Amino acid sequence: MTDVQPHTEPIGAAQDGRIRLYGPKFESDPAALYTQLRRQHGPVAPVLLEGDVPAWFVCGYREVHQVTTDSQQFARDTRRWNAWDRVPPDWPLLAYVVHNPSVMFTEGAEHRRRAGAISDALDLVDQFELSAHCEKIADRLIDEFAGSGEADLVSQYAQRIPLRAAAFMCGMSEADTPNLVRDLTVSVDSSGPESMEAYGRVQQAMQNLVAGKRAYPGPDVPSRLLANEGGLTDEEIVLDLLVVLAAAHQPTTNWIGNTVRLMLTDDRFATSLSGGRASVGQALNEVLWHDTPTQNFIGRFATRDTMLGGQRVRAGDLLVLGLAAANADPQVRPGEGGALGNRAQLSFGHGEHGCPYPAPELAEVITRTSIEVLLDRLPDLTLAVPGEALVWRQSVWMRGLTALPVTFTPGYVR
Repeated sequence: MTDVQPHTEPIGAAQDGRIRLYGPKFESDPAALYTQLRRQHGPVAPVLLEGDVPAWFVCGYREVHQVTTDSQQFARDTRRWNAWDRVPPDWPLLAYVVHNPSVMFTEGAEHRRRAGAISDALDLVDQFELSAHCEKIADRLIDEFAGSGEADLVSQYAQRIPLRAAAFMCGMSEADTPNLVRDLTVSVDSSGPESMEAYGRVQQAMQNLVAGKRAYPGPDVPSRLLANEGGLTDEEIVLDLLVVLAAAHQPTTNWIGNTVRLMLTDDRFATSLSGGRASVGQALNEVLWHDTPTQNFIGRFATRDTMLGGQRVRAGDLLVLGLAAANADPQVRPGEGGALGNRAQLSFGHGEHGCPYPAPELAEVITRTSIEVLLDRLPDLTLAVPGEALVWRQSVWMRGLTALPVTFTPGYVR
């Protein structure tokens, strides 16, 4: 397949009626493209992924709900894809579609066995204990920059909390946690040999962890997976723990950063930062509606020819779940300030392949606690740059800031 030049055409440039779902124009203003897709094609739009690989973009709320509910018609196993012959070996999105035997790609009874075990293990996490531990993590991180009067709340704070919290739930020692945080961050944010080497170290760390918990079980997620009546093998547990860690890392990081950004730039929150714990919950929910950390997700694969949103979808076609676009669907999106109490957003997916219960609740505990401690410790937190100068990461899939520079009155170290 010939190399495709970077997309430099205006938003709306298309090939064979398909709009490109990649390129700097799209990444700088995805909301505008979601609106255009819905206006031109309705709730299901023909698009091109990087390399001009064809797919369907599901941007209607009801249609995303339908696809994620009907796992018989819209399945998860990527080996069903009918466009593998269009995918080069260096395709940038290959990591999203290469099949592996983790819970991510299982179906039917096998998926219920694996996902059920994860839900059972997470359900036993004491949320009060998790919140208390997150307070300690947050305090330690704030101590590192509290005396300086300035910080980047992405690199110095938000990025460093979720994995530490996940390591705590997994019963990892504090001595092993920094290496895990470093390696998983490198494996996600880098490319090439460095990324693969870091991922290899993360995988080895999980193998060592599971072997240790089999010998010496404790009140933690790996031990509960080992004891689960589903009879998971050590290999299955290692793979599924890697999925849990990846899901806990970047989305929760972005949820923290996006929420703090909202509270520092929106007048509704600016007057209630100090002690405004009630407003933190409102801000968390608004971010899920308007700046959700996971924007789009690959995906589902049609098991047979069908009609969806007025489009004829063929067996084996790839459907990209437009989570942010579905949340912005005018038929369901709450108005300004209307997200309070409305938790019907699709930011965590839906159906049996959505985030397993109670993972969203645990992510909220981590995010809420991190923000509340930050505001308690630094009540006069202020953006160091104009809000419009903040830069979003260039990604079709995730929504998060590259940096969140702030200033505050230098505080004491606890």
